[in-house]
Amino acid sequence: MERLMPKFDDLSRSLVALDQDSTLIVVIEMSQSQWLVGGIVPGLEREPQKKLTPDAPALLALLHRWREEAAKAGRGVKRVCVAYEAGRDGFWLARWLHEQGIECHVIHPTSIAVSREHRRAKSDRLDLELLKRAFLGWLRGEKKHCSMAAIPSLAEEDARRLNRERQSLTGEASRIVNRMKASLARLGIRDVNVKLPGAAVRLDELRTGEGAALPPLTRAELRRELARLALIRAQLKEIEAARQQQRQQAPAAYRRKVGALSQVHGLGAATADMLTVEVFSRALRDRRAVARYAGLTGAPDESGKKRREKGLARAGNARVRHGMIQLAWRVPQVPAGQRPGAVVSRADRQRPQRHPQDDDRRARPQAADRVVAAGDDGRGAARH
Repeated sequence: MERLMPKFDDLSRSLVALDQDSTLIVVIEMSQSQWLVGGIVPGLEREPQKKLTPDAPALLALLHRWREEAAKAGRGVKRVCVAYEAGRDGFWLARWLHEQGIECHVIHPTSIAVSREHRRAKSDRLDLELLKRAFLGWLRGEKKHCSMAAIPSLAEEDARRLNRERQSLTGEASRIVNRMKASLARLGIRDVNVKLPGAAVRLDELRTGEGAALPPLTRAELRRELARLALIRAQLKEIEAARQQQRQQAPAAYRRKVGALSQVHGLGAATADMLTVEVFSRALRDRRAVARYAGLTGAPDESGKKRREKGLARAGNARVRHGMIQLAWRVPQVPAGQRPGAVVSRADRQRPQRHPQDDDRRARPQAADRVVAAGDDGRGAARH
């Protein structure tokens, strides 16, 4: 049987042989107030642990001290490997350690297996030991211990801010409008569009279901809500102007991908820009990789003889998943009767149907195929 060669961008295991006698292995359990650092030092029977304030130079000094202890024990350290879980601290520490010549990896938190037999005790020290075992198995090249996140550059991280800020502001605007509608419905007023210009002027003209004017405190609250909504709309216009400027200054490959995605019927410039920045800035080479990254793969439920799929895994990038599901509804290869929630006529029901597991015509894989095809500019640009 032919043995499959590992991919060069495979992050589920290490592709470098581990020599534990010359490798300093360090894991960091991060919190807001302190870092708990644990290591496996060659030549030392004990596995040292140290609490530090969130300070990168102090961490580097600790690594040098442990390297000197290994040298005193007769073991020369040729490789230093550091790992921590992805979280609120982001990737800045990994980039900084790489600049200092230290190998650093960022672990996907959901890829670490934990015991589900009972409620487990949880503390920083126990989590540190769990991270250490998972990272050590990853360094040995063993599968299913953990997987690493691709470390983006500072420019790549900054390029995502416009899309994410726009999503946050759009959600906040919807929440403000819903709160205003709820306040008016509480008073028996249902036929007012608070999103129209001049809604603040018409507040004095509104009458409740009882025929009275709006109460003064409710009117003041609605005016403040309208002011917040106007501020959010102004910020959204600033974001759109910044997006246009960024698009004009972007490389030609970026503009080609956005233009190709924008040709899909119903796909706007904002979604095209999101897919280009979030998907094609990574080394995702086929529809399976795109589907895994977006959380569009199945969530299997296996117990005994039962084998079924519960639906989407939802373990990937939610922004990409939402955009790709919307895109799947516009894929022309998917018949309307096979889309989720579609009304199927009697004539369509009498036609022979394919097996559900033969999913090459379903919306979910077609979305991944369409994204990869639309982002490819014909010269392999979608692969970079």
